[in-house]
Amino acid sequence: MTIFRRKPIMVLLAFSILLLAATCRETKQAAPLNLFDLQTRQSIVGMQAVDALKSARLVLVGEHHTDPSHHEAQLQVIRALNAQPVPVSIGLEMFRKDSQAALDQWVAGELDETAFEKIYLDNWNFPWPLYRSIFVYARDKRIPMVGLNVSRDITRQVAQQGFASLSNQQRGELAGVTCNVTREYRDFIRSAFGAHGHGNMDFIRFCEAQLVWDTAMAINSLNHLEQHPDRVMVLLAGSGHARKMGIPYQIKSRSPIPATVLLPHTPDIFEPATLTGADADFIIMP
Repeated sequence: MTIFRRKPIMVLLAFSILLLAATCRETKQAAPLNLFDLQTRQSIVGMQAVDALKSARLVLVGEHHTDPSHHEAQLQVIRALNAQPVPVSIGLEMFRKDSQAALDQWVAGELDETAFEKIYLDNWNFPWPLYRSIFVYARDKRIPMVGLNVSRDITRQVAQQGFASLSNQQRGELAGVTCNVTREYRDFIRSAFGAHGHGNMDFIRFCEAQLVWDTAMAINSLNHLEQHPDRVMVLLAGSGHARKMGIPYQIKSRSPIPATVLLPHTPDIFEPATLTGADADFIIMP
C-alpha cells in the first residue's frame, strides 16, 4: 500500500522538477539583450538594444568557435530580432554555399537530426552540440539559414598555391582577392597564422585564404539580401572575420547596405577596455 501511495507523489515531484526546468529555460531565453556601445561607451539594455540593431540589414555576431557562451549570445541576438516585425535570415560561416539544399531541408523539417548532424560535420569541424540550439531554433521558427562559405577544395588550393592558381570557374564572383588589407588586419592575420602553427606554409597564401572567406561571405550575404529585400540577416562567423576589418570591409566596398558588428564579451580580449568603434559597434555583455 505504501508503494502505491508513493507513486502519485513521485510523479508529481518529477513533473514539478520538469516544470521548474522549463521555467528556468524560458527565463533564460527571455533575458534582455545587453549591449555595450563602443561609440558612446554606454550600456544599452532590452528594447533599446534591439532598436539599435533594427536599422541594420546585416548584423554580424562574432564567436570563438569552442565557447558555448558565445553561441548562447548569438542565439540571444537571433531571438531578439526574430521577435520584431522584420523577418530574419541566418548567415553561416559554418556551411558552404554548395550545402544550401541541406540547410533548406533542415529548416523545412525534412531532415532528422541524425542525418543533418552528418551534413553539419561534413561542413564544420567543431562539435554539433556547440551549435545545436541555434539550428534547432531556426528549424522550429522556420528561419532561413544561408551557407556563405566556399568549398574546402578552394580554400586548400589558395592556402597552398595562392589565389592566382584558381580557374575562372573556381573564382566565380571572387574577383581579384589579394592580401592588400589594412596594417591592423594584416597583423591580426599574422597572429592567427602563428597561432595555428602552419609550418612552412607561405603567409601571403594563408592571408589570401582568409580573404577568400571574408570575400565569399560578403558576396553571398549581399546576394541573399538583394534577393530578399524585406529581410535582416544575422551573420554568424568567427570574431576575426566578423570584425570591421574582415567581412564588413568587404561589404562596404561592394554595397551601401548597412552592417552592424557585435562581438561577444571575452575577458581580456573583447571587452570595453580593449575595443573601439574601429573594431565593432557593440559588445554583447553577459
